[in-house]
Amino acid sequence: MDISDIILPGDTPGIEWRLPVVRFQGSDPKAPKVYLQAALHAGELPGTALLHFLCERLRKADADGAIRGDITIVPHANPIGAAQSHFGDMQGRFDLGSRTNFNRDFPLISMRDHDTLMDDLDRYPAVGQLKRQLLHMALGADLVLDLHCDDESLQYAYIDDAFWPEAADLAAALDMAAVFLSDGQSSAFEEAVGHAWKHAVEGERKTHLPGHLAVTLELRGTRDVYPELAAADADGLWNFLVSRGVVSGDAREVGAFEGDALPLDNIEMIRAPQSGAVLFHRSLGDRVLEGDLLATIITHPGMENGVVEVRAPQAGLIVTRVSTRFARRRADLMKILCSEKTGANRKPGTLED
Repeated sequence: MDISDIILPGDTPGIEWRLPVVRFQGSDPKAPKVYLQAALHAGELPGTALLHFLCERLRKADADGAIRGDITIVPHANPIGAAQSHFGDMQGRFDLGSRTNFNRDFPLISMRDHDTLMDDLDRYPAVGQLKRQLLHMALGADLVLDLHCDDESLQYAYIDDAFWPEAADLAAALDMAAVFLSDGQSSAFEEAVGHAWKHAVEGERKTHLPGHLAVTLELRGTRDVYPELAAADADGLWNFLVSRGVVSGDAREVGAFEGDALPLDNIEMIRAPQSGAVLFHRSLGDRVLEGDLLATIITHPGMENGVVEVRAPQAGLIVTRVSTRFARRRADLMKILCSEKTGANRKPGTLED
């Protein structure tokens, strides 16, 4: 095992950021190479906990000579966001300087330009350097997993059509409740990786990438950081690595994925029609029918007719829910995965900013 720090110079005097990177060298050059990172949104820590437990197993495997493919791990991918605080609350989703989501605006390049990511880094601000460093490391791998979490959530994943259904083994190994099949139209980290692979050959755009994988895993909600959950998720990821030939060792056989796998166009983004206190009537994992009452919003407390109801536009599975109980008008409340396409207009790319 090798541990090193990437130094990111700050944009003001006296500041620098350290990005720890853990590497395990494989014994078989033909085995898949893996890149794992967590907490790109700095406060999303279930993935960091998972990687902590996974590293315990990998250290033992390394001592036993059981690591076949190179593995690169960034347990906390965003030291810049981790240091941002507003009145005691971490602000790890957006860079406060540029107001840009830390998981957007990754360079969309071809694999032919992989090494140019590191050219003349000084002309980029710290966040730009961070994104280029992360993408450069990821593009040296075959299997790339970006570990996130939602607010309140079931376990689910965003997986580009180009990797499906081959990636069903990963969804099964981590017991995902659902897979959102994405369109690869954003500048998020895993889609930037996929973009480079798709455009590896000049003038061509590949639509299927066997042997490759770049996914975003949503490991439940922000508060689901417990030793038993992290250890179980680490076991699931270990089983996946064994099944793909990255490591050798005892593992539970990865069965078939039994959850729902549907396109992003089938996600109903439930939003608050008015501002007020939110009273949820349905919970994560509930399957609802069209017209079911999802939430009541108290818009005018104490007043007659001072509430509005939020109902399901169609039948589906409640995958996420917000943890806050006060909503601004048009704020997101839930994601519901449905068998039919949503009637709402959805631009290509990500579901949320």
